[in-house]
Parts: sequence; C-alpha cells; structure tokens
Amino acid sequence: MKILIEEYRYDASLVRKYLHDIDELDVVEGFVSVSYVGYYYNNSSEVNDCVFILPKVLIDEQGKVFGKYTPESIIDLDKQKLLTDDEHKFIYEFAVWIYRAIAVFKNSQKDTSIVRHKQVVKVGKGKKRLANTYLDILLSLIQFNRENQDFFMFILKNIHSGFNKINWSRTISRSNVVVQNEEPIYINPVNKKRQINFDEELLVIYFSILNYISDKFGFTISINCNYDLIKGKRFEHYLEKFGVVRLHQIKYKYFSDKALQLWELCYAFFEQSHQVKVNSSLNEYLLVKNFNIVFEAIIDELVGDKQLPDRLNKKQEDGKIVDHLFMWDSLTTADASKKVYYIGDSKYYKIGNEVGKESVAKQYTYARNVIQWNLNLFLDSEEQPNKDDYKLRDEVTEGYNIIPNFFISAKMDEKLSYVDTIDKTDRKKNQHFQRHFNNRLFDRDTLLITHYDVNFLFVVSLYARNNASQKQTWKTKVRNLFRKEIQQILADKYDFYAMTAKQGIDGQQFLSENFKDVIGKVYTPFADNQVYSLALDKDKQFAQENEKIYNLLDSHFHIVKCDIGQDPTTLLNGKRASSISLPNTARNGVLMVMMESYASKSIKFLENGKLAVGIKWTKDSMEIVENLKSIGYVLFHHRNDNEQHLFAIKGTCSVKDKSEIEEDRYKSVTTTEMYVVVDLDTTSELDSTNIHSSQKEYTPKTRYDAQYAMLEDLKKNNNDYS
Repeated sequence: MKILIEEYRYDASLVRKYLHDIDELDVVEGFVSVSYVGYYYNNSSEVNDCVFILPKVLIDEQGKVFGKYTPESIIDLDKQKLLTDDEHKFIYEFAVWIYRAIAVFKNSQKDTSIVRHKQVVKVGKGKKRLANTYLDILLSLIQFNRENQDFFMFILKNIHSGFNKINWSRTISRSNVVVQNEEPIYINPVNKKRQINFDEELLVIYFSILNYISDKFGFTISINCNYDLIKGKRFEHYLEKFGVVRLHQIKYKYFSDKALQLWELCYAFFEQSHQVKVNSSLNEYLLVKNFNIVFEAIIDELVGDKQLPDRLNKKQEDGKIVDHLFMWDSLTTADASKKVYYIGDSKYYKIGNEVGKESVAKQYTYARNVIQWNLNLFLDSEEQPNKDDYKLRDEVTEGYNIIPNFFISAKMDEKLSYVDTIDKTDRKKNQHFQRHFNNRLFDRDTLLITHYDVNFLFVVSLYARNNASQKQTWKTKVRNLFRKEIQQILADKYDFYAMTAKQGIDGQQFLSENFKDVIGKVYTPFADNQVYSLALDKDKQFAQENEKIYNLLDSHFHIVKCDIGQDPTTLLNGKRASSISLPNTARNGVLMVMMESYASKSIKFLENGKLAVGIKWTKDSMEIVENLKSIGYVLFHHRNDNEQHLFAIKGTCSVKDKSEIEEDRYKSVTTTEMYVVVDLDTTSELDSTNIHSSQKEYTPKTRYDAQYAMLEDLKKNNNDYS
C-alpha cells in the first residue's frame, strides 16, 4: 500500500511511477502535487500495488503527518519502519472512510464530474497482490456476498437436509405407543440430532463480519441469514485475534474452492496483513478532484437544509452561491416558532491556514443578499409572503433581526479519534465583526461571523455511514450549539434588556418620536409586540451614550435585564402596568406585603396565584384578621412609591396554621406559625401609579410586617394635605 497526500509538493521522481495513467502531472521546478483524493490500483510491473491519496488535513502546520513524519518517508506504508502499530492501523481504516465518503458523494450528487471511477477490486483466481489493503479485503467480502448467493443456498440446504427426521430406533425404545386401527402411533417421536456443522459456523462468522462492516462503515449489504450473528463484545473478542485462532481451528474441514476462498477472506479480515487472490488485470480507481467540493457536500448534508423557503435560493442574484443555508431558532427570542436564516461557509484548508479577507467579505455579502431578498418578499406586491416566511425587519422600531453567520473548517483530532467535537477555531481570529454604525446591534449593516473547527474524522465517518437518523441527531445538536455559542458571543459584547411601556404611555409613538436615539438599539423579537429588546454595547467608550439612552427610556418604559433569547414574560410580570382600571368592589381593603427582591420571589407564586402571608401576634396583624372579609387587593411594596405591584384577589382571605398550608402555596416568610391565605388574580397587574405605600405608618420593629390599609387612604398623597 502506497500513501500520498493531496496537494503536498513531492519530488517528481518519487511519485511519477505511482500515478501512471491517472493524470498528466504538472512538474514545477522538479516538484509535483496531486490534486486528487481517493483510491487507485496501479498494476504496472514497477508498482503492482494500491495507492491511496489522502486529504491534506492529515498534514499539520509543520508539514508533518502525525506531527513527526514527512509525507515522503511514509509513501511505502508496508516497507517503512517508522509508523507505530496504531498509526499504521489508523491509515488503513482512514483510507476506507475516505473511500466510503467519495462513494456516498458519487451516489447522492447530481453533478459528479469531479469523480473518476473505474470498477474496483474483484475477487478472482489471479495472483496474490504484493499487499492487500483493508479496503481490498472489505470490498472482496462484500463482492463475494453479491456473487455467491447460490453457494450459500446450497450449503444451507445441505445443512438442514435430514434435520427433524425421526430416529426410529430411539423412538421405538423410548416413546410411548398407542395402537389405533391396528397400527402403532408414537406420541413423542425422537428426532435425529444434528452434529455441529463447520460450514455453518463459517457462514455465521462471515455474515457477522458483513454485519460489522455494514454497521461501522455504512456499506449497503444484503444479509440473507437467519442465524444469531456474533455482535457486540463477542465480536470485539474475535477482532482481538480470537477470529484468527478460531479460523485456524476449523480450516481443515474445508475442501471446496468456494469454501476455501470464503475462509481466506474471513481470515484476511481478522489478520489484515494476509494476502488474498484478486483479479488485477485492470487499473481500478475511485478518485475525486477538488476534495473541497466533497467536504462542502459533507457539511451541507450534516447541517444544511435541502428544502429552502420558496424563492430563496443558494444561488443568489449576483451569481454568488451560498455553501450552507438553513432556517433555525432565532437568537433573540425563546419562542421556537420564530425562525431566522443561518448562513454558513465550509473551509477545506490545510491546518493552520487562516480565512482570507475575500472569504469574509463574501459572507457579509451573502447576509446582505438574504436581508434584501427578505425585504423584497414583504415589500414587493407581486410576491406575497407565505405563512412560513419570517420577517427580518421590524416596522415599529425599524430594527433588523440578527442573522447568524459562520465558517466551518476541518481539523484532525490530535489523538486520531473519531470523537464528535466541534469548537470555536483556535486560529488567530475566530470571529469577524462588521458594522456601519457603532452601538447598533439591530442594524442591517451590523454583521457577525463566527468560526468553528469540526473533527474531520467524525464528519467524514458520519457522512460515509449514511445513516439518516444519526445525521439528523447531529444536525439538531450542532444547530443548537451554533445558536448557543453565538448568543454567548453577543452576551459578552452587549447588555440585553426587555422593556414595555408604562401605564398611559404609547410605546410605539415614543419610539417613533425618539427614532434617532433608539434606532438599531431596539427591536421587537417577542410574541408580544408590546415588549421590546434593548441591546447596548458594553465597551467603555459607549458608557455615556448608554446612560443617556437608558435614562430616556426608563422614564417611559419598565426595563429589566433579560438575556438574549430569554423569555421576558416572567421578568416583566410585576413590571407591566395594566390598562385595566380597578374593579368595582365593596372590598376596598388592601393587604400590604413588604417584599424585597420581588422579581425573583414573584416567579414562585405568580403562575398559580397561591400566596400565604405570615402574621404575628401584633397590632398590625390583629387589624388584618379583623378586616379579612373586606380585603380585595394585595399590594407588594418596599416602603416607597417605586417597585409597587397591585393585584386583586379571588374569593375571600382566611387564616390558617402553618401545618395546614398546601405545598404549592408560596409563604412570604417561613418564621411564623400563622398565615393569611390569599388567592391572587394574576391575569393582569393593576395600575399602582397613584398608590403610596409610604402612607402607612410603621416602626423599625414592624418594617417587614404585613399590614392592612384602605385603598382610599393609600391613594392620598402627603401633598394633598398641604
């Protein structure tokens, strides 16, 4: 087996003989590089061996394979003494995965002009090759299955002939007999027992190998066998040399050419270095030129969408073609129904190479083109949007949703493992940021590109295996990872808030009147279009600008910290002013509950409205108990006019012992034995603008105690008496 590396500069004299009849080589100053990846058998008298051309990602930044070998030193894989057993085994298996990936690409792509294919290895009676590759053996095993179904049927028929025939001597001597019509009838006949059949064992081993090949590498193999196959740990035991041992033990049982040939193939699989007879009269090859196109197809199959929204095409109007395009959950909201376009570009570089400025500029252009396409979709009267179309531009704020944009490049796992890994690239620059205006995240010209490295071995093996379920599982996983990672990058750079207009404020009108101050900073990504997202750049240079914007908005909006992608509903529950007037009720008593950290505590009771307010044997508590039937409201406060939250109650209040309180009812304190039980109407928060909790007197000792007041008294301001 000979090993060459794609695009590596070899001395022409070293490799010319290995590439006979494949392509004309362009020799430049005595050096030559090969632009193919794949498999080739050279049957020339000078070589008579197979040649694998492996992807350039096998070479590190120093131009070494496995970090220590020059590509020239390992050309002759079987004669060199440098590689360890594990490295040697890796090359053998890696070559199979590359072969499988090219084969899947060839069978799944409409345009396969970059693929060169000629019938591969064929088992025959010819001479043994100098050395067989792992791929030779696998393909030979598969081919034997295709071409020898009659042989299998013949063996199985012979194996089962006579099976279940009655052993009359044993039946007569051991079985009970019944005489009917003067004829003996034996109730429990004894069947003949079949001895262990070594032909059958060979078939079990053979079909178990095929099953392993199918599961691991994704080869399509028809296994017409009803035997319990050797699988899992048992098969691993066979791989660990027991297969060789067992085949040696049963070899003497076989005499026919077919059976011996099958034994040879099974033995070669377990022993791997064993030579098998194959017909090598013709050169065989499966090669692909420009493997970057295959890598692009691999990534698109694993992360992209085959079905795109109507009228959206990877081939854009300016002629540029997007590598990967799909719809997935928006970055700016937790609402799964809100989608956005994700734009990706796969980069098949040598390890250590950086993304060029041209590639970055193209990604920006792709995003702008998608934005413009989306604008045209909603602005052009000739093209009416569908229900599944998602608008990127918000008419209220004139802000634009964030379009995730990313690069994916190939990287070899340092331990040569096929483990599933994808991380932000460790290249010099793993993100690119472009903007037309500073501090305007929700602007059509603010564009972010992130860069990830994926384990080349993993994605090639996943693609080559061609298992739809496995691919879909990874697709979902990696899409969610992209979303989460990009959200984190933005969270590191921006402070995010959710805000809604205060009582009596027309939020839309305010934003329109202050358009120049808020453009690009505010957007409405949420299901409730009365809730806005505010993003402010954390950079110190914008501190003064951000303070001005925040104060301007804070005077007209309730504003809470809200991470990008977080649902703001709960955070704003206690903030939003209801337009509903206070209900007409004879119960105008107010249960005043002192509650600091309302935002975090209210989450525990606002959903079900169940509250238990602790009371003590004090004057204030007795006043509450005496007026239970008149309590119609609950006011959460902390002794000033800010951060007050007013709710009506359902039914009437009651007093219960601590032991009587339900588990799902939130206790305002846990240090008392008696509680006022309240059921809140949390469908809407009432307007507390004219409520003044500070009107209720208290002492330092009773500062945190619940109190009772009349609604009219809390509406009176001290200024009313001046």
